Amino acid sequence: MKSYKTEGIVLKRINYGEADRILTVYTKHYGKIRVMAKGVRKLTSRKAGSLEVFNQAVLFLVKGKNMDLITETQTVNLFSSWRKDLLKVGVAYYLCELVDKLTPEEQPHPAIFNYLRDSLAEIGKGSLAEIIKTFERNILEELGFGIPEEWQKEKGSLKPYIESIIEKKINSAEILKRINEK
Repeated sequence: MKSYKTEGIVLKRINYGEADRILTVYTKHYGKIRVMAKGVRKLTSRKAGSLEVFNQAVLFLVKGKNMDLITETQTVNLFSSWRKDLLKVGVAYYLCELVDKLTPEEQPHPAIFNYLRDSLAEIGKGSLAEIIKTFERNILEELGFGIPEEWQKEKGSLKPYIESIIEKKINSAEILKRINEK
């Protein structure tokens, strides 16, 4: 079995079986990957704290038949400064949802990883509306979608344009309404 190590940010998680979880992680070196965290839902799991949504961690993985397995983790950043503020958590969820829906699996984009990491760190300090706007523009430019002329002067969110690209509704979009109201 081949093992490898990478740094990533947990975008989402799905419970699997009695004690396992399937995680979608955006990594610095491999792009978006889906991995299995065996036994992480057990009370005695030492990996559970590192594998929460939005956490940045170094992952040690081993290649599996269908899905790679996490063998060990080291937490890099919990982004704990904003975790108790529901609005800020909603913004983080929106950023992670954009990365998940706009990026293909296993295609590395180190710049996207850096934008996501820096934006999550900025949530605790900066203007939420500005963080969203900057992140949307950066990710669209980096992935080659660009921003059409009619959207260039748009002051608010690019959510409608992004939804037209992915051809789906963004689940966390209600958060943006609350930010734009403020």
